[in-house]
Amino acid sequence: MHSISSLFYLTFLAVFTVSFAGGERFKEAPEFFNSPECLTIENDYDFVCSDKAIHVAMTLDAAYLRGSMAVILSVLQHSSCPQNIVFHFVTSKQSHRHQNYVASSFPYLKFRIYPYDVAAISGLISTSIRSALDSPLNYARNYLAEILPTCLSRVVYLDSDLILVDDISKLFSTHIPNDVVLAAPEYCNANFTTYFTPTFWSNPSLSITLSLNRRRPPCYFNTGVMVIELKKWREGDYTRKIIEWMELQKRIRIYELGSLPPFLLVFAGNIAPVDHRWNQHGLGGDNFRGLCRDLHPGPVSLLHWSGKGKPWVRLDDGRPCPLDALWVPYDLLEPRFDLIER
Repeated sequence: MHSISSLFYLTFLAVFTVSFAGGERFKEAPEFFNSPECLTIENDYDFVCSDKAIHVAMTLDAAYLRGSMAVILSVLQHSSCPQNIVFHFVTSKQSHRHQNYVASSFPYLKFRIYPYDVAAISGLISTSIRSALDSPLNYARNYLAEILPTCLSRVVYLDSDLILVDDISKLFSTHIPNDVVLAAPEYCNANFTTYFTPTFWSNPSLSITLSLNRRRPPCYFNTGVMVIELKKWREGDYTRKIIEWMELQKRIRIYELGSLPPFLLVFAGNIAPVDHRWNQHGLGGDNFRGLCRDLHPGPVSLLHWSGKGKPWVRLDDGRPCPLDALWVPYDLLEPRFDLIER
């Protein structure tokens, strides 16, 4: 964990850049090495299923590639055992070239690519209040238990608009009770009713869902940072339960906000809570204007630009928010000098 002032002090050694057909150029990141107390994971096919590894799942797509690269770097930079981290990247079948960026900027990284059939999910997606939330890859988190190898029992899922400033092993080792499937920071002061439509609340057979079979009253949680027990997920057939709510949404509009509401309907009140430091969310403002926001009170282990405003977009537009400066040291994009000259 780091104080805000110390987040500005970072040194990067790499200057080599790589570029591909899209014109983007990314620097090669420095290599990070394990502390002496870390277990050794051999760099062969076994690392994908290693129970000694810290497994991280993310998506890769063009719109958020720059953010994804920053996430990877931040995870490695602050890990005590960076060579024990295995990344599992879900991409659309049309986006294979994104793995080239990752491999070139992180040539030492242990990772696997999992092509995702976006056509299979597109028919279940309902339009939401922000078009970015309608991307099929935004729904890949629903299918992780089916996409990732069955040998994996636990994974940390991370969005692409965040950075870690603490050791991810602490998050990965979160205690999850035997009868619980996932862990995430909860925010019980959020107005839970706003995530669903009047149609939902006026139908007793629907609204009662949020009071049945819950360990405690349901609270909002952000699905951009989750620790997921994949074997329990498969055993409980939770993908099907989420899809059932998405199918109902196509017939009766019961929510407005992308992939989040089905997670709340299935899991809210039944998750293992995580300290709020692991998701200082909302730094991207709301879903309409993306205005600047301050950090929530308390310590910081993860900063999350959820909302409309993304730091790389605001920086490129010349209108950054103060906290966007904390994201800059992890930005591997090489400046386009031809654009600067204009």
